[in-house]
Amino acid sequence: MAIPTLTPVSQTSTNILPATGSTANVTSTAVPFGMYLNSTDFISGAATQVAYTYKKLGGDLLEVELSEEQVYTAFEEATLEYSYLVNIHQAKNSLGDALGNSTSSFDHLGEYKAGALSSSLSGGNVALKYTKFDYGYTRRFGDAASAEATVGGTQPFYSASFTLVDDTQDYDLITAVSESVASGNLPSTVDYDNKRLLIRRVYYISPRAMWRFYGYYGGLGATGNLSTYGQFADDSTFQLVPVWQNKAQAAGYEDAIKTRTSHYSYEIRDNKIRIFPIPPSLLNNKKMWFEFTVDSDSWDSDSTRPDGTDGVNNLNTIPYANIPYENINSIGKQWIRRFALALSKEMLGQIRGKFSTIPIPGDSVTLNHSELLSQAASEQEKLREELKTILDEMTYAKLIESDASMTDNAQKVLTSVPNYIFVG
Repeated sequence: MAIPTLTPVSQTSTNILPATGSTANVTSTAVPFGMYLNSTDFISGAATQVAYTYKKLGGDLLEVELSEEQVYTAFEEATLEYSYLVNIHQAKNSLGDALGNSTSSFDHLGEYKAGALSSSLSGGNVALKYTKFDYGYTRRFGDAASAEATVGGTQPFYSASFTLVDDTQDYDLITAVSESVASGNLPSTVDYDNKRLLIRRVYYISPRAMWRFYGYYGGLGATGNLSTYGQFADDSTFQLVPVWQNKAQAAGYEDAIKTRTSHYSYEIRDNKIRIFPIPPSLLNNKKMWFEFTVDSDSWDSDSTRPDGTDGVNNLNTIPYANIPYENINSIGKQWIRRFALALSKEMLGQIRGKFSTIPIPGDSVTLNHSELLSQAASEQEKLREELKTILDEMTYAKLIESDASMTDNAQKVLTSVPNYIFVG
C-alpha cells in the first residue's frame, strides 16, 4: 500500500495583520463612518497606525489576528473619541455665553448640514473659535431680575389711565387698558386680553415736599419732633449705618414718599384698584395713571430685541461639529494613537476569545484573550481620565485662578526688590 500524501491545514487565522498599512486601503469600506476620508493627514495617520499596532502587539514574533481594516476602524474611533471629549470640555467653557445664540443642524455623522448654518456661523468650525466672554447667562438672569424689580431690564413697560369719579373708590384696570388701546394710547399688537397684566406702579397725587422735611402735621413754621431730633421731620433719624443700608433706603424712598406720606393710597386685587380715601368731588374727571407689564410666555420671542429665546439652549444644540483632523496638534495625535492601540487590543481579545485554545501537534496553545480585554479596558479608561483631567485644569475658570495666583506671587517677589534711589 502506498503511503498517502498529507497536506496539513494551518490552525491559525487566515487574516494576519501586515507589518505596514497602505493609504490606498483607507477607503469607505475600511472605516465605518468615513468621516475623515477627505483628510490626507488622517489617511496617512491611519496607514502608519498599522505599523505601530503591529510592533506593539508583537507582530515581529507572533501572528496578530487582526485585519488591516480593523486598525483603520480603531484609528477613526479614537479620533472621534478625542473630538468628543474636547468638545465637551469646550462646551463647559462656553455654554453660559452661548445660550440663545445661533445653532445649526447636523447630519448623521455629526457634521454641519449643507446650508444649515446661519450667517453668523458660516465660514468656519465653531468648535475652533474662542467664545466671547460676556457673562451671557448672568446678564440674561439680571435682566429678568431687574425688570421684576422695576429698576431696569429689557421687558417692555406700558402705561394707561382711568378717570376718577366723585365718590367712586373701585376701578377696573383691565377696562382702563381696553379703553387706552381703543383710543390709540397703547399698541394694539400686544395680546392684553389673554395675558396676565402685572401692575408695576400707580401714579396718584404726589405729596408736598415740605411734608418730607417738617412732618405730617407741620408746616413752614412748625417742627415735627423738636425734643428728640430738632427741626426735622418725624421720620428723620440719625444713625451710624452701613453703606448698603443707605442704598436700600434710597431705593425705597420714591415708593415710601408716595405711599406712606401721600394724599392717597391704594390696594390692587385681581387687577382691580381701590383708592383710599374715597376721591372727593375736587378730583372728579381727573386722570390717574398706572404702569404695567404683560406676563408673556417664557417660550415667546420678541422680534424687537434679541432676547435669546431661540438658539442654543443646552449642550446638544451648541454648534460643535467634529474637530478636523488637521487641527489636532501633536498632543492630541499621540493620544489618538494610544487610544487606537487600546481599541485594537480589545478587538484582538474578542477574536481570540472565540477559541480559548488552539490545537497543535501533540499539544495545544492557550490564548491570552482575557488578559488582552482587561488591558484594553484599563488603558481606555486611563486615557479618558488622563485627557479629562488635563482639560478640567484648562477651563477658563481655572486659567483665571492661575493668572490670579501668578499675579499674587509676582507681587510678593516685588516686595523684596529694593526701589531705586534717584539723587540730583
